[in-house]
Amino acid sequence: MNTTTTLMLMAAIAASSCKKEAPPPAPPPPPPPPAPKAPEEPKGLPAPPDVAAAPADAEKTASGLASKVLAKGTGKEHPGPEDTVKVNYTGWMTDGKMFDSSITRGEPAEFPLDRVIKGWTEGLQLMVEGEKRRFWIPGELAYGNTPRRPGGPFGTLVFDVELLGIKKAPPAPAVPKDVAGPPKDAKKTASGLFYKVLAKGKGKVRPKADSMVKVHYSGWTTDGKRFDSSVVRGEPAEFPLNGVIKGWTEGVQLMVEGQKTRFWIPGKLGYGDEPQPGGRPYGMLVFDIELLEIKE
Repeated sequence: MNTTTTLMLMAAIAASSCKKEAPPPAPPPPPPPPAPKAPEEPKGLPAPPDVAAAPADAEKTASGLASKVLAKGTGKEHPGPEDTVKVNYTGWMTDGKMFDSSITRGEPAEFPLDRVIKGWTEGLQLMVEGEKRRFWIPGELAYGNTPRRPGGPFGTLVFDVELLGIKKAPPAPAVPKDVAGPPKDAKKTASGLFYKVLAKGKGKVRPKADSMVKVHYSGWTTDGKRFDSSVVRGEPAEFPLNGVIKGWTEGVQLMVEGQKTRFWIPGKLGYGDEPQPGGRPYGMLVFDIELLEIKE
C-alpha cells in the first residue's frame, strides 16, 4: 500500500470516527389501559314454576290473599300490624318478570307493616321468624290492576319472603276521651285551631314558621281511629314547620320544648273536608304533640 492510499484510509477512518451516531428509534408508547367495565345490572332471579297462579294447595284468606310455606320458621311469635319487620324478598309479575328484590341488592329490607301494601300487611302477620313463604297478592291488595307508571308492577304479584326479624312496636297511645271534639276549656285561635296544653314544657323559646323541629305525635280522626303515630313507630319525626299542614305550622309555634299539647285541627287547616286519594284522613283531626327539640 503506497503512502497516498494509506493517508486516504486514515482520513476516512478519522472522518467516520467524528460522525455522531443517530439515536435509536423511540420505543412505541405502551397500549392504553383497558376501559373499566360498566357495572352489570343485577340479574333477575328465576321465577318460581307456579308464578302464573296459586296452586291448589296454597292457603287462601277471606281477602283473596294466597300463600304457601316454603320453609318452616323457628320463631313462636307473629308480627302485629304495627311491628317493624326485617325481611329478604323477591317479587315477580305473573308473566315471570322480576321487578324487585332485596337479595339482588344485597341488603334486607326493614319497615313497619302498616306502611306497605295491604297484601304484605296481612301476609307477614301469618309468619314467624325464620319462615319462608310464597305469596300471590291480588291487585286490589297491592298496586291495583292497571299500571301506575310505565313498567311498574300491577295485577296479581308473587313474592317469596323470608322473615328475618321482628321488632315489636311500643304500646299504642290511648284514644283521647275528647277525640270527638274540643272541650269547653280548649283555647281557639282566629284561624279555627283548637288546642289544650297537656303538660307544660321547660323551654323558653318557641319555634318560628320555618324552624326545624323534632316531635313525637299521634293522630286520630274524630271517630277515634288512629291513622298515624311516631310513638308507635318508636322514632320521633323531624321536619320544617313550613312543610306540613297549616294546623301544625300554626300550632307547634305555640309550644316550647318539653310541652305536650292536644290539637283539634279543622279540615281547612289539615287535609280538607272531603276524602283524599291514597286514603289520607280528612275532616277535623286530633293530634297529641310533644315538642322534643327546636333544631334551628
